[in-house]
Amino acid sequence: MTDLAWAGLPVTVAGLGVSGISAARVLRGLGARVTVVDGGSGEGLKARADELEQQGVTVRLGDGDTLPEGTRLVVTSPGWPPSSPLFAAAEAAGVEVWGDVELAWRLRKPLESTGEPAPWLAVTGTNGKTTTVQMLASILTAAGRRTAAVGNVGVSVLDAVLAEEPYDVLAVELSSYQLHWAPSLRPYSAAVLNLAPDHLDWHGSMEAYAADKGRIYEGNVVACVYNLADPATEALVREADVEEGCRAIGFGLGSPGPSNFGVVDGLLVDRAFVPDRAKSAAELGSVEDVNPPAPHNVANALAAAALARAYGVEPAAVREGLRAFRPDAHRIAEVGVVGGVTYIDDSKATNTHAAAASLAAYRPIVWIAGGLAKGATFDDLVQGAAERLRAAVLIGEDRALIREALARHAPDVPVIEAAEGQTGAVAMAEVVRTAVSLAQSGDTVLLAPACASMDMFTNYGERGDLFAAAVRELADS
Repeated sequence: MTDLAWAGLPVTVAGLGVSGISAARVLRGLGARVTVVDGGSGEGLKARADELEQQGVTVRLGDGDTLPEGTRLVVTSPGWPPSSPLFAAAEAAGVEVWGDVELAWRLRKPLESTGEPAPWLAVTGTNGKTTTVQMLASILTAAGRRTAAVGNVGVSVLDAVLAEEPYDVLAVELSSYQLHWAPSLRPYSAAVLNLAPDHLDWHGSMEAYAADKGRIYEGNVVACVYNLADPATEALVREADVEEGCRAIGFGLGSPGPSNFGVVDGLLVDRAFVPDRAKSAAELGSVEDVNPPAPHNVANALAAAALARAYGVEPAAVREGLRAFRPDAHRIAEVGVVGGVTYIDDSKATNTHAAAASLAAYRPIVWIAGGLAKGATFDDLVQGAAERLRAAVLIGEDRALIREALARHAPDVPVIEAAEGQTGAVAMAEVVRTAVSLAQSGDTVLLAPACASMDMFTNYGERGDLFAAAVRELADS
């Protein structure tokens, strides 16, 4: 659609969250007649609705199921599941449904320097997306490109593509939700970091979840980057319809073969984007340039490097960008060393796949785990980590699932359950005191809950902040 096509077009925006508000404002600015629908009706939503209505947007609260009459396009917030009645009504009326990413893709503008829109280097996966995209943006910045980490990472893709000062290239984090609603997306290059069961209640099945993740490879121009340790990601590459000449590029923690990225004697190595990949390699940096150098984070760095190299970034900029990168809070962050015991906050490990990566990085471990399981099972996680565990402290609503898995696969590991009914700072202070009583000098107390946090905390961020605060109090006592 051109700008002229938007004038007077009746568009319905599903959801009054951050992405919905952004989409509504952009569409109104293009001249569309915008109606926002949301099933909620709380005071916060009413305040947002009042603000949008002052800008000429119609807002309908308390009914997110009925398609407004005359709608020609629906733009949905990522979290709305495909089973929503609104989308069934749209399908019956022959109305397309786009996500905010699809809208952003359609609104891209050509750069003066190239005559083409800024390329997207896109990343998805069950875990590691945000870290990888931020590493990629740091590398691209080190290479002198004007860029930003956008998408599911927190900065709206819509805002990025419509920025007054255009970007040279975008590092785009995409969730499975966003990919589901982005049918015409065609990134320059893309990576799927890993695949593990997650959000199956939204997608309906693991097959559907994987298929939505695989959409990121459609139309890739230079490289489809996949995880050598996760065959499911390579399978998605094989199924993708890409541009002529696009290559499959693997990354892994071992010595790389031709067309792959890997590690040799502590060095990050590229054997894909070199003149003679059969006989030569490019050194991109060392494992110690990665912050922190935990195995799964090194894998993230290799994926980011592969996408940067696919875009033409020189090896020196990869090293510089990785050295400059600082991870967000609550991602395998060391919060203190007290009495010879190291305390690690990985509250962002809200599923079993993420927790497994953390558990693989340390030993011996006093593991703090539990919360809302989101339908997950824990046998594989516990079985894989059993030999690393000194003890476990269990919290949250679904702690019994982890306790039972520990009893089956790590029966000799001491398990203490935090008192039920406690939440917030009181609960976390008790948990840390319990962990202290179990840990020995040289151990790691690891908060990697493998569960969501909302049964006891506002979000994973608060859970991690309270853990860090309890450790600081311990150090001061």
